[in-house]
Amino acid sequence: MLPRPATSAPAGATRTFRLKVAPGRSRLISAPYGETETWSYNGMVPGPEIRVGQGDRLRIVVDNGLPEETTVHWHGLRIPNAMDGVPHLNQPPIRPGERFVYEFEVPDAGTFWYHPHTRSNVQVERGLSGALVVEEPEPIRVDRELVWVIDDWRLDRSAAISADFDNPHDMSHAGRLGNTVTVNGRVPEDIAVRAGERVRVRIVNAANARILGLEFGGHEPWVVALDGQPTAPHRPADDTVVIGPAGRADVVLDMTGARGTRAVVVDRFYPDFAYELMGFVYDDTPLRTNSPDWPMELAANPVPEPDLASAIRHEVILNGGMMGAMVMAEMGGSMGEQSAGGMMGMMEMMRGRGIWFINGKASTGHVMDPMLIFERNRSHVVEMTNATAFHHPMHLHGHSFRVVSRNGVAAPIPEWRDTVLMAPREKIEIAFVADNPGDWMFHCHVLEHQAAGMMGVVRVA
Repeated sequence: MLPRPATSAPAGATRTFRLKVAPGRSRLISAPYGETETWSYNGMVPGPEIRVGQGDRLRIVVDNGLPEETTVHWHGLRIPNAMDGVPHLNQPPIRPGERFVYEFEVPDAGTFWYHPHTRSNVQVERGLSGALVVEEPEPIRVDRELVWVIDDWRLDRSAAISADFDNPHDMSHAGRLGNTVTVNGRVPEDIAVRAGERVRVRIVNAANARILGLEFGGHEPWVVALDGQPTAPHRPADDTVVIGPAGRADVVLDMTGARGTRAVVVDRFYPDFAYELMGFVYDDTPLRTNSPDWPMELAANPVPEPDLASAIRHEVILNGGMMGAMVMAEMGGSMGEQSAGGMMGMMEMMRGRGIWFINGKASTGHVMDPMLIFERNRSHVVEMTNATAFHHPMHLHGHSFRVVSRNGVAAPIPEWRDTVLMAPREKIEIAFVADNPGDWMFHCHVLEHQAAGMMGVVRVA
């Protein structure tokens, strides 16, 4: 896990990268365990970090050496529809032995990532993911930068990936939770730090289903960006950084421990299954006596601000899954007209036509009639109700959106997202300007939920 220097690259250049997607072997766990058969980009798990400057033009040549079709989705980037990487909807899938060239400009600085959108629950779990960092023209000052691509794996005793990808329990419950967590493709070792040091950590949650709730061993985390978009620097509730699958958080940490001590980073999102992720081990020589007093606020990206007063309103209801009928019955009285669509989805599930539903419909592929149509260049508010017993990180392609409220309470800190984590029974309002034309995916990023129906298409026209 190498530190990343906080450098700034000149913007406006055309940057070319090549990705070869192929089976390989990776050492996820140290000896005595052997290597794990994985799928990878350029033989690396995660794939090579793509790092460019804001405003650069990216040209990425992808060669498919897998035994099946694939694509690459550039998660969180507001790019043209034809480059979004959804098979059949945006592009033909890349067949074995074939090549596809992605080319687009990157309008926003921030922390993004890339992964397949073909059989995602299988291909991502086998190792296909990578960080994409777009540097700000004037980054905030830190002593060093780290990128953590966090993933979890379901491994057997020989360190092989368990092949039960379509496990019915995973599909109908919380998704595929692994038994081994890695940072940048390895079970992490401790990181050496120095008192007085300021570190920026770009965190990507590349897991199929695991939600992270990271505590930093007594250090005060300052969140400066979410899903690649700057936010007012703030300490999260209980100093715990919660990141759903596909989400990202940029965190600034001041190293305030005593020399020779070790502080433990712990994931406590699932209280009964908390575990130690890694440790910060303090060197005997401090870098400085006190923490630096440098500004943390990042410059805003050029995302258009929605006008809530004139926004067109839409409703979305999520339902299905284990205990879905019970939750629907509990919430039915408070959901008004949405209840009908939800009950329709429950009936479809009982007929064996899906497990998870958006507005009463389960997807069977990436191409379908749009569930919502957004008038182009208008502001829109989408009220989403999670009428299920499980969390859902809902991802909208091609746009970033404001989180306006949760359960009727205004968001305390303005934040842009492209993937918002919804708790069971929660209602959330999001708002955005539909300025990117085309048909876009809107889906749960618990990849087993997506595969089992919780995916739809929205149209900007």
